[in-house]
Order: sequence, then C-alpha cells, then structure tokens
Amino acid sequence: MEARKLLEALSVAERLKDATRHCYTRNGRHESVAEHSWMITLMAFFIKDEFPEADMDKVIKMCIIHDLGEAFTGDIPTFEKTEANVRTEEQLLYEWVDTLPENIRAEMTALYDEMAKRETVEAKIYKAIDGLEALIQHNISDISTWIPHEYELNKTYADDKVAFSDYLKGLREEIRKDTLDKISG
Repeated sequence: MEARKLLEALSVAERLKDATRHCYTRNGRHESVAEHSWMITLMAFFIKDEFPEADMDKVIKMCIIHDLGEAFTGDIPTFEKTEANVRTEEQLLYEWVDTLPENIRAEMTALYDEMAKRETVEAKIYKAIDGLEALIQHNISDISTWIPHEYELNKTYADDKVAFSDYLKGLREEIRKDTLDKISG
C-alpha cells in the first residue's frame, strides 16, 4: 500500500481506539472497540491448534477487520442494534473500503462477504469468538457495571454461535460457569 494511503487508512481505523463499547475493563473504564478486536484476534491465535482444518490466518484477518464499520457509527450493543443501524454501518464501511487500493478492497470485500454468510468454518470461528469475548469481558469486569438483562443474557448469549464446535461449546460452558459464579457472588 502506498505510504499516504496507508496513513489515511490507519487514521480511520484509529477511531476505534476511542470508540467505546458497552463492556468495561477490569479497572472500571469502558473498553474500546480496538481492545475488543485485539482480544478476539489474540483468542484466534491461542486456539489455532484446536482447528487444524481451518485457515486461522483468515480468521485472524476477520477478527482484525470485523468492527471497522464502527469507526463511522460507534459501537451499538448487539441487543440494541437495529437493521437500520446495520445498513448504515455497512454503507459507510463499504464507501470507505471502496477508497482503498484494489487488492486490499477485494480482499476485505471477500472477507466481509464470507463473514456475513457464516457458511465457512473460518467465518463461524470468527463469529463465535466475537460473541464469546464479550461474555469473557463481562465476567472480568465488576458486576456493578452490568445492566439488569445481562444477568440472563450472559447465561445464554453465543450458544447458537458455538454449536458447530465441541471445543467452542466447552469454552462456552466454562464461561457460563464463570458467569454463574460471578452472579452468585
């Protein structure tokens, strides 16, 4: 990528450092979208040996780019996001992606398409760890930061996303145990 184009792209992506999510960190500050993306990327790296059939480099790429649309809209929690929000985020994201060099644009567009369809093992892994990380972060944060419906949501969220994998179902169960321990105090 040409140097100026790289700097312009990074300037947009840098917005995710300041875009806060609904989740809090252990020390009580709002987590940024960039921190969430980093954590799921790290998760993909750590679990790569559990999925020898998958192209985990592709999963890592999906994790890195999955929330770039939030550089334009900010984060809207999944339980509040409407179809109109999704359409707006996608429109703004694709308008930006279209300004990138052809090879990057083509690769990102193909990855976003694969992620949206969620048919490949790579897309399923990415989507599962995206959901699981939010649960892990909630369990790490102080329970005083939870809103009322999260007590039930943390018990069931992402169950559907992990259903394809025994390993991820096991991880989900461990996360659920942590949730129940946290709630019971």
